[in-house]
Amino acid sequence: MKYVLALLLAVALAPAHAALDWESALNGEQRSAENKARDSSRHPRETLEFFGLKEGMTVVELSPGGGWYTEVLAPLVAKDGQLYAAHFGMNISSNGYFRNALGGFLQKLAANNDLYGAVTVTQLAPPAETTVAPAGSADLVVAFRNIHSWMRMDSLDATLAAAFTALKPGGTLGVVQHRAPSGDDLSAMAKSGYVTEAHVIAAAEKAGFKLDARSEINANPRDTADHAAGVWALPPALRGAEEDRAKYEAIGESDRMTLRFVKPA
Repeated sequence: MKYVLALLLAVALAPAHAALDWESALNGEQRSAENKARDSSRHPRETLEFFGLKEGMTVVELSPGGGWYTEVLAPLVAKDGQLYAAHFGMNISSNGYFRNALGGFLQKLAANNDLYGAVTVTQLAPPAETTVAPAGSADLVVAFRNIHSWMRMDSLDATLAAAFTALKPGGTLGVVQHRAPSGDDLSAMAKSGYVTEAHVIAAAEKAGFKLDARSEINANPRDTADHAAGVWALPPALRGAEEDRAKYEAIGESDRMTLRFVKPA
């Protein structure tokens, strides 16, 4: 009985997770009006809450690109947590796109050291560079709309394995990805940017993850996922015929799956 009472008292006195500063994350000066305008399509707060983000976590963002989500994540975790940004490898000098993307991202961080000073940039360039964070250190790994890119580079398995290694037992992998209709083959998925849920789930399970939950937070039933220019026909890229611009703007951003996986404890 004494043990039970002591346990209940310990739980009652345990510090609660601090409330996340969503106001600074979503409306702070680090975000441009253009980036804020994408919130209605990308639902960053709802998405990160679905993934279980809490104050003080160690988070890894895989392939952060220009840093759209980094701008949101940094003020949420930097105070008491840690954010790893696993960007392109520093040694991929032969690819101008990779070089420019990484350079732009580093410039963004350097321009606001107060906000991004606690962000650690690591390298994700399989097979040579796959240590996205110290092994077993991360509470949450997130991947936003880049599964198709890893498929094209034949690095999906290695990337998911890197995420699995970085996570603590019981940690979470959160994935948002453009969603293809069932039945699309691998070459069509890699080319269009749309990937089937079945393929993402199978790849994550192959890496050792277990599917924990799905959400329709980022679904868009207006998107038929059959555009000649693939997902890039839609905003914000809007690649393709100018006469179709109004049609694609009316569709909005892509239909997306939102999946939560766990690393078994």
